[in-house]
Amino acid sequence: MDRDNNMQKQIDETLHVLENLETVHVSPFFKDKTMQVLFAEKTEAPMAWSWFTPKLQLATLVCIVVLNVLAFIKLEKASAYEVHVSEFAESYGLSVYNEDTSILNN
Repeated sequence: MDRDNNMQKQIDETLHVLENLETVHVSPFFKDKTMQVLFAEKTEAPMAWSWFTPKLQLATLVCIVVLNVLAFIKLEKASAYEVHVSEFAESYGLSVYNEDTSILNN
C-alpha cells in the first residue's frame, strides 16, 4: 500500500513540473547560427600534407615526367648498346653464352 502511495506521489510531482513549464525566449537567429556551426565546411588540411601545395605538386609531377622520359631514352640506348656488344662478341667468338648448350633451353 505504501508503494502505491509513493507511486502516486511521484506521478503528482511529475505532473506538477509540467504545469510550471514556461516558454523559452530564443534569439531569432539562433537556428541560423546553429545550422552554420553544424554544417560548416571543414577547410583544415591534415598537418602531414599541408606543405604539399598545388605549386609543389605541379613541380613534382613535372620532375617525375622528365625523369621518366630520360630513363626511357637511356633504356633504349642501353639496349642498343647491349645488342651491339653481343653482336661483336658473337662475331669474334667471345660469347660465353651459347643457346645450343644451355641446360635451361632443353
